[in-house]
Amino acid sequence: MDDYPLMNLFLTMLYLFLWIMWFFLLFKVITDLFRDHTLNGWWKAGWLIFVLVLPFLGVLVYLIARGRSMSERDVAQVKEQEQAFRSYVQKAAGSGPGGGHVDELAKLAELKKSGDLTTEEYEKAKEKILA
Repeated sequence: MDDYPLMNLFLTMLYLFLWIMWFFLLFKVITDLFRDHTLNGWWKAGWLIFVLVLPFLGVLVYLIARGRSMSERDVAQVKEQEQAFRSYVQKAAGSGPGGGHVDELAKLAELKKSGDLTTEEYEKAKEKILA
C-alpha cells in the first residue's frame, strides 16, 4: 500500500470513522443499561462488567439479547419528553387546566357584558391581565 498514499489516507479515515462509531455504540449500550428500570442493580453491574471487560462480545451479546427492548425504551423516553414539552408549553401559554389569560379575559368580557364592570374597570383589569 505504500504505492498508493491516497488509499492509506482513505483507510485511515475509515478506521477512524469505525472507531468513533464503536464508541457511540458502546455509550448507547451503557446509557440504555442505566435507563432500564426493569433490571436490578446486580444485572446492571453484570452487564456493565461484561461490556467493559469484553467490549466487542459484550456489546454484540447485549444487542442480540436486549436490542428490541432498547428501541422500546427509546420510544418511551421520546414520548415522555414530548408530553413534558407539551405540558410546559400549555402551562406557559396559560391554556392548561388551571385556566389562563384567555379564560380570565373571557370572564372579564362576560362581567362587562352583564353590566357588573364599567368600561374603565374593564380596561384596567384587561391591562393588568395582559401585563
